[in-house]
Amino acid sequence: MSEKLRAGILGATGMVGQRFISLLENHPWFEVTLVAASPRSAGKSYEEAVGGRWKMTTPMPEAVKKMIVKNVNDVKEIASQVDFVFSAVDMTKDEIRAIEEEYAKAEVPVVSNNSAHRWTPDVPMVVPELNPEHMEVIEFQKKRLGTKRGFIAVKPNCSIQSYAPLLVAWKEFEPTEVVATTYQAISGAGKTFKDWPEMVENVIPYIGGEEEKSEQEPLRILGKIENGVIVKADSPKITTQCIRVPVLNGHTAAVFINFAKKPTKEQLIEKMVNFKGLPQELNLPSAPKQFIRYMEEDNRPQVVLDVDYENGMGISIGRLREDNIGLFDYKFVGLSHNTVRGAAGGAVLCAELLKAKGYI
Repeated sequence: MSEKLRAGILGATGMVGQRFISLLENHPWFEVTLVAASPRSAGKSYEEAVGGRWKMTTPMPEAVKKMIVKNVNDVKEIASQVDFVFSAVDMTKDEIRAIEEEYAKAEVPVVSNNSAHRWTPDVPMVVPELNPEHMEVIEFQKKRLGTKRGFIAVKPNCSIQSYAPLLVAWKEFEPTEVVATTYQAISGAGKTFKDWPEMVENVIPYIGGEEEKSEQEPLRILGKIENGVIVKADSPKITTQCIRVPVLNGHTAAVFINFAKKPTKEQLIEKMVNFKGLPQELNLPSAPKQFIRYMEEDNRPQVVLDVDYENGMGISIGRLREDNIGLFDYKFVGLSHNTVRGAAGGAVLCAELLKAKGYI
């Protein structure tokens, strides 16, 4: 590609915004040309606005340090300077819905990490390997918004990434019931241990809103477009518990599952390790070569050893075995990187697919 697309980052000073900046450094298709944040950060250099709150383990890229932070509310000015934006703004849901739609109506494609539009009927909520066909709803959304190129696309919650991919990889066996307990890292709340010392050696058995998202969002991913909107699937039935644990990055899930057509363990492993999606077929820049891997060792996957698999874009599965009391067919453990695959990296992959399909 001769010229890179100009990407703006809304909410650039927060943890997910920082992750976007780290992931997009040296990206072959996209270049961060604009950073925007709240009015209190506007007018400062990015380095000054972030101050001592840089939360990535890699240094702040030189290319963004001196960029002057724009006021995220200056939609028309920003729209004139970018080809599309990534949204990671920290506002109320109503405010996020309004401002993302304002950008779309200003003819700027919006690829959002936020949850505000995940249930807007004509907004695709996409894991690129799982439901790329949902992007076709964008044409209906554009008609509603009255736009030629402006639209909103979102990625789902970070908590579902370690088990929802298997519901697609194992679709032919017809999953009917899923019980999942997620053990979620503190970066999912935008925190480090320095910010949140109460989490050291602690477990909190509640994360506001997470269980509803974890139970419902996979069904939207499995749904279909009907009459210009996405209609969620009615199966499998999913129930979850979401627990905050003293881990910086990496969401682990312990999952029990039933099938209408019970497979063998060997069939399940074969389907997951050979599962490929459109990102792999198109060889998109951020796509993992192997999306899902299976680990035979009893003590894997582990956060410390495995969270960065495929640069944080792959899913690691282990301990697949039959349920010994017969209430479920199988149980397994999954691990995904919550701020890479589950947040900024997933959104970057969405943008790559949108570019490949001609939407951006």
